[in-house]
Amino acid sequence: MGSSFHHFILVILCSSCLLSNYLLLGGAAAASSSPKTRHFRWEVSYMFWSPDCLENVVLGINGQFPGPTIKAKAGDTVVVHLTNKLHTEGLVIHWHGIRQLDTPWADGTASISQCPINPEETFVYRFKVDKAGTYFYHGHYGMQRSAGLYGSLIVDVADGEKEPFHYDGEFNILLSDWWHKNVHEQEVGLSSKPLRWIGEPQSILLNGRGQFNCSLAAGLGNRSSSLCSLRADAQCAPPVLRVEPNKTYRLRIASTTALAALNIAIGDHKMILVEADGNYIKPVAVDNIDLYSGESYSVLFTTDQNPSKNYWISVSQRGRKPPLPPPGLTILNYLPNSPSVPTSALPQSPAWDDFTASKSFANKIVALLGSPKPPTRHDRRIFLLNSQSRINGFIKWSINNVSLVLPSTPYLGSLKHGLKGAFDDKSPPETFSSNYDINIPPVNPNGTQGSGVYTIQLNTTVDVILQNANALAANVSEIHPWHLHGHDFWVLGYGEGKYSEEKHGKQLNLKNPPLRNTVVIFPYGWTMIRFVADNPGVWAFHCHIEPHLHMGMGVIFAEAVDRVKNIPNEAIACGLTGKMLMHNYHG
Repeated sequence: MGSSFHHFILVILCSSCLLSNYLLLGGAAAASSSPKTRHFRWEVSYMFWSPDCLENVVLGINGQFPGPTIKAKAGDTVVVHLTNKLHTEGLVIHWHGIRQLDTPWADGTASISQCPINPEETFVYRFKVDKAGTYFYHGHYGMQRSAGLYGSLIVDVADGEKEPFHYDGEFNILLSDWWHKNVHEQEVGLSSKPLRWIGEPQSILLNGRGQFNCSLAAGLGNRSSSLCSLRADAQCAPPVLRVEPNKTYRLRIASTTALAALNIAIGDHKMILVEADGNYIKPVAVDNIDLYSGESYSVLFTTDQNPSKNYWISVSQRGRKPPLPPPGLTILNYLPNSPSVPTSALPQSPAWDDFTASKSFANKIVALLGSPKPPTRHDRRIFLLNSQSRINGFIKWSINNVSLVLPSTPYLGSLKHGLKGAFDDKSPPETFSSNYDINIPPVNPNGTQGSGVYTIQLNTTVDVILQNANALAANVSEIHPWHLHGHDFWVLGYGEGKYSEEKHGKQLNLKNPPLRNTVVIFPYGWTMIRFVADNPGVWAFHCHIEPHLHMGMGVIFAEAVDRVKNIPNEAIACGLTGKMLMHNYHG
């Protein structure tokens, strides 16, 4: 890389020295205009589309796939009038990374924060986007995310404020994976005896665009032999990034994959990580970036390479055994060049099973100087064992040997109104046996299903240790990205084997842990997070892999639901809450 790159990284690193003052003062300047209310009217329906050049059925919004990008500024209120045009199924949308302060009913989680929206009905989501960052939205009912119900949500800093880094322009890439088998068939297979696994995706999509059975990079080491011949206006044509030489660009990247762990690289260009899940991080230079489902990043890159050439942007699947789909590709097009296919080889990502590289990357991410620090002590500690179980012959994912099933009455309604019998009264286990051997299949593979909740006292500090283990098959332990609704949390550390306070307690990072809303646990390892239960509501905490959640891999946290106000009746008017509201109406 040329001297301009070294100058660039020095400027970025020095900017981090100043961020503590920036955060303490609440930004560079007072906001020059008041926050706005931004209205959107959406209709969700199935439609024919060709995400990877093969026509299929997708879930679209207003005839678009992916759905429309929401752009707002910190402090704005977003109002989405969402109409369900699906003929035979319910609908909700979750606003991933938005904490829903004072609006837990707008979190968009079926059976948790709201009832599914019935066909031909409209539900109005109203919430504040309180913090700038890179976010997205997606379906949270059944496996509708896998069917294409997702889009980007970008929150810029408020007027009069500035980011703690400079850039000349920005791009946004939303990553997803795509199957040719429809989601209803996938759901039936996951609920069958014996289990019919969904398999690996056929294509990796960038902003909903990929190529199946052909390659933009045929003949350049890509295993696909045929060269794609695409019109620029094809639905599967790559989203070309057009740049000018010697500029600095911000690239926002988010992963809404149903299964795939991904790695993104830009040929011959370094990237500087500056944001993770809507939180500023200490700038760090990387050659490639791991993205697990539910994560988002912002990177800066400088167009300081040969301006007569174009360069590959490559997205590879990692963390699962081959065969895997070919990389998702697009082009970094240096203007005034035409967007022609680069002649260089594809940038290299780590091998699919190079978990050493994955862990090294994860540990590079720390909070920026001046970011909020975690409380030094916890009030409560919950251990969550990630394993598989057999329940009546069906294979399920389970947490502390309990596989989550959601009730017909949303937790928010039943807890707010004190309804009995809506879900299991018994709280799930807070830990697992100290004798459990995480390195072998469970000695007793039989599990149970449950709908109980972890009730957490308001403003307490909670540690959660996510403990990975062997699945039912020998020598299998999978990657699991965990997402917490309603909060950010501090990532205190990752480790190998079974967590031990004596062995690992002193390794925890209490100095500058990053704030995230999604975190990964590696095979046969543990991850510890810490959060403050300061947001009244009912919040899901779950594996963000769609089929794993469908198979029960999640838990429910309830915080001070009695303090939640102004829940719209239509959010909870189903199940037992619906009967109660109807009884009160008829008085």
